[in-house]
Amino acid sequence: MPQLNFQDYAPQLIWLAISFAVLYLLMAKLALPKIGWVLARRQQKLEGDLARAEKLKGDAETVLAAYQKAMADARAQAQAELQKTAAELAAAAAKREAALGVELAKRGAEAERRILTAKNAALADTRGMAAELAQSLARKVAGVELPRAAAEAAVARVEKERH
Repeated sequence: MPQLNFQDYAPQLIWLAISFAVLYLLMAKLALPKIGWVLARRQQKLEGDLARAEKLKGDAETVLAAYQKAMADARAQAQAELQKTAAELAAAAAKREAALGVELAKRGAEAERRILTAKNAALADTRGMAAELAQSLARKVAGVELPRAAAEAAVARVEKERH
């Protein structure tokens, strides 16, 4: 093996140093600047991306705040509309109730008037029947013909005594 031949060891060391120096210069002058340039571009791109992400985050927070404000405004408006509608419905219901109350009062008054008329008619009929009954009883029991006016006066007297 030529590497282990001690007679060729010194020239091998010189060629090693020359090769090392040439490779070092090539790396230092050509490869490392390109690698540095690539790393710098990558760093700039990362910083740009981070700046853009921060800007987008700020924009998203602004949009979120606007959305939340719009939702709160919409909720407030919906509540206001709901209260307005509830008030309108309550007013309409109160108006219908009042109209119904007036209608029921009219109907009640009319019914009371009809009942009073029917009661008076029934009482008049009852008085008339009582007067006829009194005439009939006087004729059958006492054999006396009682005039209609006297029978009605007797029924009126009995009615007055009872009340």
